[in-house]
Amino acid sequence: MTEELHYDVTGSGPVLLVVPGGAGHPMRLGPLTERLAARFTVVTYDPLGLAHGRLGRPVAEQRVTDWSEGAHRVLEAVLPAGESAYVFGMSSGGIAALDLLARHPGRLAHVVAHEPPVVEVLADAARQRARFAEVAGAFRAAGLRAAGAGLAAVLDGTPAPAAEHTDAQPPAPGEELTTPMGVFLTRVLLPFTAYVPDTAALRSVSARLTLVAGSGSRGRLLHRTAGVAAESAGAGFTEYPGGHLGVLEHPEEFARCLVDTLPAASQSTARRSPA
Repeated sequence: MTEELHYDVTGSGPVLLVVPGGAGHPMRLGPLTERLAARFTVVTYDPLGLAHGRLGRPVAEQRVTDWSEGAHRVLEAVLPAGESAYVFGMSSGGIAALDLLARHPGRLAHVVAHEPPVVEVLADAARQRARFAEVAGAFRAAGLRAAGAGLAAVLDGTPAPAAEHTDAQPPAPGEELTTPMGVFLTRVLLPFTAYVPDTAALRSVSARLTLVAGSGSRGRLLHRTAGVAAESAGAGFTEYPGGHLGVLEHPEEFARCLVDTLPAASQSTARRSPA
């Protein structure tokens, strides 16, 4: 039985599929999508349906292919015959966007991936995986606050914070499913950061791919990751305002940068599918 797809549509013009980061919950993306809707039919994909009444329900460990195949099905549902789509993915959603382009390039005009944590492209990938595992462990042992501090340290490239002797407690059974961050830390973080991009497939369509890092992320893990991923795929690389959460911190500037990145985005009609 095919699982139900969860997505929202706003605006008009060429289709732009947005794949959120974290656990795929599109929270706080309204200011961005409102600005993009002036030029695009913005389709915001919610892979786990967390914003559509499924938060708190059981969630299996996620696979990148689950998200990318779901995104492909969304596009098949919304794209008019003969037309192609733009895709914008951020963080874990950026990983799904890379996999979507590698697996289903035929109806994609251009893909923009903002700071996808594809650390497997790095020479020190094993070290980064181990640090992400420590973050997941911190959540199981001491909850969201400890895990959040640990994750920030990993992304900043700084040592893990010292354990605090506080009243921190491990989450109660099932509690991790009650927040998008809990779902991310327990169901998404480790399998997604272990993902190995199909570099050969991406190189074959590199003209349709742009990797993005935040200007505020310079010197940090995911700026380096985005740059190396772009180089390995032969794709474009550019910077947008802010850091890893620049899409939330600077939605107007971010939307403007995205429009400038997408080829022929100013045209009023959708592009035809690439040959």
